[in-house]
Amino acid sequence: MNKTSKSDTFILEEATIADIHQAYKDGSLTAEKLVNLYIDRIQTYDQPTGLNSIILINPRAIEIAKELDREFKETGKLRPLHGIPMIVKDNYNTKGLQTTAGSAALEGFEPKEDAYQVKAVKEAGAIVLAKSNMAEWAFSPMVTISSIAGETQNPYNLDHVPAGSSGGTAASVAANFGTVGFGTDTGNSIRGPSSHNCLVGFRSTLGLTSREGIAPLYLRNDVGGPMARTVEDATRILEVIAGYDPNDPVTIHSMGKIPDNYQQFLQKDGLKGARIGVLRELSEKDPDPEIKALFEQAIADLKKLGAEIIDPVEIPGFDTLRKNQWCSMFREDVNNYLASLGPDVPVKNLTEILESGKYADYIEGNLKYHLENKDELTPDKPCGDPYTDPRRIDFRRAIEDAMDEYDLGAIIYPSWNNHPAKIGDFEGYKGDNSQIIAPHTGQPAFTVPMGFSSLNLPAGLQFLGRMYDEASLIKYCYAYEQGTHHRKPPELFPAIE
Repeated sequence: MNKTSKSDTFILEEATIADIHQAYKDGSLTAEKLVNLYIDRIQTYDQPTGLNSIILINPRAIEIAKELDREFKETGKLRPLHGIPMIVKDNYNTKGLQTTAGSAALEGFEPKEDAYQVKAVKEAGAIVLAKSNMAEWAFSPMVTISSIAGETQNPYNLDHVPAGSSGGTAASVAANFGTVGFGTDTGNSIRGPSSHNCLVGFRSTLGLTSREGIAPLYLRNDVGGPMARTVEDATRILEVIAGYDPNDPVTIHSMGKIPDNYQQFLQKDGLKGARIGVLRELSEKDPDPEIKALFEQAIADLKKLGAEIIDPVEIPGFDTLRKNQWCSMFREDVNNYLASLGPDVPVKNLTEILESGKYADYIEGNLKYHLENKDELTPDKPCGDPYTDPRRIDFRRAIEDAMDEYDLGAIIYPSWNNHPAKIGDFEGYKGDNSQIIAPHTGQPAFTVPMGFSSLNLPAGLQFLGRMYDEASLIKYCYAYEQGTHHRKPPELFPAIE
């Protein structure tokens, strides 16, 4: 077979989990072949084009694929993610595979255990194909620059950023370097990069999935989860990783709230009869005219697909409730994380990170700020999780009370009101709506592609739901996706012939 992106009748580009499993069953593909096809694309495109989305390829990926092929041949059964190559953000611990959170201070460090979510997808048959670049220590929602690997660009327009901090996962999945990916979201970092790269991104309810083994930014806000080219693939990943983990106490709140499966909610008519509210408080915040036009078209499309649109939705006290929600927790969280890695970790705390000098210039201010400043916990500012912190509870109650008043299944707004910034333009961070509600209230918020601007840059539509109501968001996102088909691969990265 010539070096190509095809294996007999199998077409790699835009292949879904279902496509891959069907190809395994009909014999037109093996996991070994699939891993080799993805590695070919990474080696052909990632560094040569300057996309720079991948830090390293798992040297055991082909060996693991062969083991999974043998298992399928012997049993005739496919596990839920059997032979599915995944791109994993570099802040997820991966056993025996370098994990650095984008920091040269951790170069060469290999954890002894997988993060909970990595372990879950491996048990379901997934292959960790590669570790992706990220904004160092997840500090930037705008750019993906690390001292370990440099800067990642946007695969749709290399002059623009992919957003941060999960920009490496977003760019690589968008460019078809892997089937699906993992990102993390403290304020924006799954949804922003997904929006900028024509992907689906799920920030699930804080408490639905474990963060154990993920390098934190602010653990009180952090969520890890799927970034994918389709709603169905993101749903398949969520199904595997959702659940209680005693090593992440906040997940106790998920008990009794997880359905038997999430794929049952992949309904093409899922918007029929749905009541969807428009949050003009966000969408009208100085939007780029092109993004505004895409959002208005999305509203029209939702109506055509059967939704009843309530426009606008008013949330009493919104401007007041959203203020003063952030807490500076990085020093405590990162020190605890580094301590959990054992005696072999190259740096033991934030002080040693700074003293090492091994960090990208643009985060020096962040590191120094968090070393020198820490929120003093008081009754008025407990800096707790969304189940115990009264400020977060009040904000969520206001959102969900408004949803109850209008009888809404979800609230929508653009994931970003503006185009992705140009590479090097650190003043171009404008229009990020993802930071404002879900990170503080704990509610689930999913982004799906809603079209392209004249610069060939993607934009995303965001659905915000009630706590643990991923089911409704999956229905709405899937029906919108299937009714509009905005996802398309970047033309700069065609099939390899």
